[in-house]
Amino acid sequence: MRMLLIEDDPTIAHELALRWQQRGWQLQAVATLAAARGATAVPGLFDLVLLDRGLPDGDGLDLLAELRRGDTDTPVLVLTARDQVADRVQGLRQGADDYLVKPFDAEELEARVEGLLRRTIKTPDRRLSFGDLHWLGDEGRACLGEQTLELSPREFEVLGLLVRRAPRLLPKRALIEALAARNLEINDSAAEVYISRLRRRLTGSDVQIRTLRGFGYLLALDGRVTGQPAGDET
Repeated sequence: MRMLLIEDDPTIAHELALRWQQRGWQLQAVATLAAARGATAVPGLFDLVLLDRGLPDGDGLDLLAELRRGDTDTPVLVLTARDQVADRVQGLRQGADDYLVKPFDAEELEARVEGLLRRTIKTPDRRLSFGDLHWLGDEGRACLGEQTLELSPREFEVLGLLVRRAPRLLPKRALIEALAARNLEINDSAAEVYISRLRRRLTGSDVQIRTLRGFGYLLALDGRVTGQPAGDET
């Protein structure tokens, strides 16, 4: 799991990074709104965002409003010393999924994080489309235009996860964990094999699967990807 912590208190950032490293959670920490805007330039890179309000260059809720204009799915937990009811209401109405007041107990924070992540593991919608690609969950098949794709059950599930996120990034770890939630256990190597097979299935269409090295995968129309980080490869 990959999380972004936007927090100007280095002690909190350091302690959470050490604690969560033991759980296999990756935590990237930034201390300003400017740095946070850079970190969130590509939607979907993080499974969850932890956001402080009192940052050196402004209110974290300003960033939250910007995020929600382009990303309505990534959970955001506001972590702040502002404890008034009006502050909590403002944060939730601005688009936060949860609000925890400092000082906080680390175990409570972890429980809230786990709860938010459980909500994001949903059964894919029954019918999804991206360009010429149509994923028909209720029929158990996918099509390019009018042509049905020959897919194995796992290829079908992986493609559904990609289409549901499109054009946003699907982190590799999120792909593996989502399949595990469906009792389809695969590892990193197997995930790459399924992505490679799907990439061949989509050859000649207006839809391509792009690999953002070190991050995950996304669908793009005619190979167009905006705001991608350095190190992108097809």
